[in-house]
Amino acid sequence: MKRKFSDRANWRRILRRSYTSMNMDGDEFKGMVTLYRIHELREPLWKEYNGRKLCLADRGYLWMQHFPRGEHFVVTTMFDDKNRVVQWYIDICKTQGLTDQQVPWFDDLYLDVVVLPSGEVFLLDEDELEEALQQGVVTNKDAALARKTAGKVLSTIRSGRFRYFTLSLKHRKALVMQSGEVSES
Repeated sequence: MKRKFSDRANWRRILRRSYTSMNMDGDEFKGMVTLYRIHELREPLWKEYNGRKLCLADRGYLWMQHFPRGEHFVVTTMFDDKNRVVQWYIDICKTQGLTDQQVPWFDDLYLDVVVLPSGEVFLLDEDELEEALQQGVVTNKDAALARKTAGKVLSTIRSGRFRYFTLSLKHRKALVMQSGEVSES
């Protein structure tokens, strides 16, 4: 199981970035929200869905992550350089936490849900979860948690109750204004 950190400190593709995180404890959302803005990078990151290529990371792109308290998923909203949503990427995870420096992290349970602004929804990496289970990297209990959580997320999306679509837009505006964004290499 891989532990992933929201500051992406070891992402070699990125040459210069700014990063900030904020704890939120409101009625709509309780947890951590992070902003990661890409200022310079070696090369853009592209992904293909149903034969259509999307740029996920390039100069001026912003990745915002929601770490909802008490949930087994993390939502990454990827915005392009014109502040348009490229995709929502939902990582299914076993646990979440904070480093001593208050950087949010999660233990990835392989399954991912991708939602495009067009409304297309994809469940990814079922094969990776099965392989991890066979290799003993995750337990049967972990795999069951991953499947149950992914099912719950998909059901919430399909029923129109996945609040992170609207929260991501609202929180992006609020956090960009409050962040001050100090550039880091």
